[in-house]
Amino acid sequence: MIVDVATFVGTYPYRHVPRTSPESLLGEMDRIGIEEAWVGHLPSFLYKDPAPGSAELLEMLEKGGGRLRPTPTINPGLPGWRRDLDAAAEAKAPAVRVYPMHQQLDPVGASMRELLVAAGQAKLAALFTVRFEDVRQRQPLDAVPDFPPSAVRALARIDDDVRILVTHAGKGFIEEVHFGLTPGEAQRVLWDISWLWGPPENELTNLVGTIGEDRFAFGTGMPLRIPDAVPAKLELAGFSSEVRTAIESENVSRWLQW
Repeated sequence: MIVDVATFVGTYPYRHVPRTSPESLLGEMDRIGIEEAWVGHLPSFLYKDPAPGSAELLEMLEKGGGRLRPTPTINPGLPGWRRDLDAAAEAKAPAVRVYPMHQQLDPVGASMRELLVAAGQAKLAALFTVRFEDVRQRQPLDAVPDFPPSAVRALARIDDDVRILVTHAGKGFIEEVHFGLTPGEAQRVLWDISWLWGPPENELTNLVGTIGEDRFAFGTGMPLRIPDAVPAKLELAGFSSEVRTAIESENVSRWLQW
């Protein structure tokens, strides 16, 4: 079984992206062998109030046969965010997405801390996307900075029940966070592998050797990124079947056991 923790449906505001429907996502999942996907509503990161986008996401995923799990977007700077968190829990979401840089919030401010504590109490992970595109590819109006590694370190320390999934992070980002945390704090953070290079740089192999395979999850970034790259880098890394199974599904399952 493979669980993809980093997928989207819906249009991307800054350029045309094909195959953004749930049907297209399911087709790609079948082709690659992915059983389950955590799905975000792609345009919601620019919505002042993402609640309508979350409602649209739930409607879009109704025909997914349970394979498409919603990860709604929440803006903790709005007064109704607790209602949105309750709605995500009711929808059996595994995580909620937060985009503090786009939402013009202090990434370690009081509203963010309150959200992470409340999410942990509701058994929901908080999902942060470092970036959508490399800075060299971005549309000129897309001037929002990347989510900073210092914020991950600070947020991982606020409560034992906090669970933080970080997607689209590079090797340097991951090392800066991981080696700045205690072993207990590091267990609260999980990283997807969509932005890590395989051979010849071997970033994924290096990180598995230094940090451990238990800190990583399978994530493709569909439809913004080519999904075939992730299974290819796992194959080329030459990991044992046990390590591959851990990254593909077991780590995220264990990590969500509060």
